[in-house]
Amino acid sequence: MTLSLPSTRDEAWRWSDLSGLEAIAEAPATHAVSDPESHWIGNGPRLLFVDGKLDQGRSSPGPLTVGPTEASTDHPLGRLATGAGWTLIVGKDGATPADGPIEIVHIATGGANHVPAHIVLAEDAQANIVETHVGDGWANRLTVIELGRSARLMRAIRILQASGFTSLRDEARLDAGASLVTTLLGAGAGGTRIDAAILLDGPGAFAEHGGALLARGDQRHDAAIVVRHAREEGSSRQLWRAVADDKATASMAARVEVARDAQKTDGEQSLRGLMLTRTATINLKPELEIFADDVKCAHGATVGELDAQAMFYMTSRGITPDRAKALLTQAFIADAISRIGDEAARDVFQADAEAWLEGAL
Repeated sequence: MTLSLPSTRDEAWRWSDLSGLEAIAEAPATHAVSDPESHWIGNGPRLLFVDGKLDQGRSSPGPLTVGPTEASTDHPLGRLATGAGWTLIVGKDGATPADGPIEIVHIATGGANHVPAHIVLAEDAQANIVETHVGDGWANRLTVIELGRSARLMRAIRILQASGFTSLRDEARLDAGASLVTTLLGAGAGGTRIDAAILLDGPGAFAEHGGALLARGDQRHDAAIVVRHAREEGSSRQLWRAVADDKATASMAARVEVARDAQKTDGEQSLRGLMLTRTATINLKPELEIFADDVKCAHGATVGELDAQAMFYMTSRGITPDRAKALLTQAFIADAISRIGDEAARDVFQADAEAWLEGAL
């Protein structure tokens, strides 16, 4: 199989290493699944995909439908996500079940798998979705989102693959007053590429996209997010935290575009990186492109190490150095994970982050 993949000569892919994808895609899948029940968080509707195929016996679709979707894109990785996927359509004033968020678990056992998804929320509809990626191989996903007037969608995505690569492409359009909050946690050992293009296409729309990326060894995380304000009085937040250990690399590019008609836009970017060793690499690239003249936009990007004075203070009071490092690092990423609205999901994501820290420090 020959893949046509972006090159690092392309500015949008300058920090991505896709050189190993073809070999990962050609590796055979074992289709062996062990204890999928451990990945569920609540008791709501659920779908289990193994190597991109639905496991009907372990799924409870509820309002979800599985099959061909209307999701499509010209994104170089997202366009590979064709075939059967999942669709969620919630009608006007509707909401997903109250017994827990909708959960989608993706298990990869080798090779490549591609799954598209299409989410449509009508006026004043609400939904809460949690997605989990585990296993080994290349998991490639495309998610197309359409939010009607005053619709609300909360998504939490955790990437826990033990090896291989996870690539996510989101494309969202928000109508007037709609709200989209997406929080990601990269705490596995595989590489990632996280892409999103979010269009605020109605007055007063709100989008928040961010999370925490944790890397060790020679691992690479790469996030590239573009939020475009096309109408007035929109608000957006991009809050990312990256932690890199050993010789790992974490890269985050966050862009806000404000069109000429998007007056009274309020946009904010906060990109922060923490290097646990000086052999690690963190790349941050905040961007603002503003054509309106009545806006409030701000961005900040910082990279540093653990505070030596805080370390000294904690160790002088009997806390071991490793425990002090763990506590300071937890505090560093806490504001990113706290964005998750569902309490049970937030607790699980926090536990995943703490488990990563125990292995890194």
